[in-house]
Amino acid sequence: MLTLPPTVRVFAATEPIDGRKGIDGIAAVVRATLGRDPLNGDLYLFLSRRRDRARVLYFSHNGYWLLIKRLERGRFHLPWEPSPDTHSRPLDHAELLLLLEGIDLRGAHHRPRWSPRDS
Repeated sequence: MLTLPPTVRVFAATEPIDGRKGIDGIAAVVRATLGRDPLNGDLYLFLSRRRDRARVLYFSHNGYWLLIKRLERGRFHLPWEPSPDTHSRPLDHAELLLLLEGIDLRGAHHRPRWSPRDS
């Protein structure tokens, strides 16, 4: 299981990535296409064209992590439809973990959450 501190933000790319790209190629995509700095400690999720492979790029204090998961059956499903004008969308930590387990989140929705300001 992947445990993330609450300060880490997660961004999912809306377009597929070439599976031949390594750490440097994916970091270049984060800079050029997503317009973000891959060194800032955020997680970046990319799916393959067939959506059977997921890659997560993360920079810790002294180097990059590249996590790759391949589903033996089925496909990964992002909880939204692709949009040509948006290159990335934020994900909750729970959404990332469920998505990496191969769970289809397209019909899922969050229940209203309590906060002290609402009462």
